[in-house]
Amino acid sequence: MTLRLTDNEQAALRERADLEGISMQEAARRAVREFVSRGQHSDRVNTAARLIMNKHADALRRLGE
Repeated sequence: MTLRLTDNEQAALRERADLEGISMQEAARRAVREFVSRGQHSDRVNTAARLIMNKHADALRRLGE
């Protein structure tokens, strides 16, 4: 895989990696892991919310009246 960054993105990544004392590759890998983790968490929250809304639809409807 090749990651193409703009000059500004690359400079920002280099600066952040230097501040963290890690390579640019490790900084990018961490960013990918965080992105995936946040997406998975959001998916779990949305699934749980749909489950609760379906299970308690009648009560929620009455509370909204």
